[in-house]
Amino acid sequence: MIADFALSLTDPAVLFPVMISIAVLATLYSVLAPYFERGDLEARMKSAALERDEIRARERARLNAEQARGGAKSAGLRSRDNANVRGIVEQLNLKSALADDATVAKLRAAGYRTQNALNMFLLARFVLPFIFLVGTIVYVFVLENLVDKPTTVRILACIVGAYVGFYTPNMFVSNQAKKRQSSIKLAWPDALDLMLICVESGVSIEAAMKRVAEEIAVQSTALAEEFVLTTAELSYLQERRVAFENLGNRTGLDTVKSVTQALIQSERYGTPMAQALRVLAQESRDQRMNEAEKKAAALPPKLTVPMILFFLPVLIGVILGPAAIQVMDNFGGG
Repeated sequence: MIADFALSLTDPAVLFPVMISIAVLATLYSVLAPYFERGDLEARMKSAALERDEIRARERARLNAEQARGGAKSAGLRSRDNANVRGIVEQLNLKSALADDATVAKLRAAGYRTQNALNMFLLARFVLPFIFLVGTIVYVFVLENLVDKPTTVRILACIVGAYVGFYTPNMFVSNQAKKRQSSIKLAWPDALDLMLICVESGVSIEAAMKRVAEEIAVQSTALAEEFVLTTAELSYLQERRVAFENLGNRTGLDTVKSVTQALIQSERYGTPMAQALRVLAQESRDQRMNEAEKKAAALPPKLTVPMILFFLPVLIGVILGPAAIQVMDNFGGG
């Protein structure tokens, strides 16, 4: 029965309709999905607002480390942690085995800053290799695929499946971080212009960021969230420089880091902030235009292969088709 099922899966008469159906469903989903999406602006802004309380709780825990360090830290946090996931991570000591400062930085760049997000990431890195390994074993040995290959190759395929499962969470987080950085980079020049207007009108940098976060949230939720977090850090950190540096480190963008350095120098030396923001906003726009021109310049080479494979045969058929039909008629009549 299993052999018949495997043969039916590899039968072109069954495989092609299934692939066509999947392609049609994927096309419909790509076209219709944007109309059913619901914005998560309120949830993300609420999470950003709670981040201030979390940071304050961590500072209290650091100051009271001598008095029940773990309890003081967890008592002030308002984030909802999954107790089961946290228990598994702590029992298996996954944090010391699979996580480091770079992992936490990647999660923050992707917008996942809570301890629960880190626990879920660590659990996924621990569980997915076994799931992928079992799935690959079933595909190779139970369904009897790759039968013509040696046993070592089939075992290597199972190991590769487990390896892919181990790095799947990293790829997901990297993809989310790139999307978030792209959103921030696209809205950053407009945010600087709005901040420039607020600063020139005499508003403080904290109030300017808060106002810009409200206005820019429609264009980029990620950037609005970062501004809210920076405003929260500016209100309680002893050194305002740390808040600006955290903004640049969380985003991981050079354009943002250059602006934060300008803000730090303005805070330290009292230099005019409006002129620096005006120049940096123009530089950000020029950089965005250069990237667009670079993508446009790379488009013709990318279109060469599709044109050769799809357009050129059709064009040749349209041009030479009538001539070939006339030649065939002439030789057939003769």
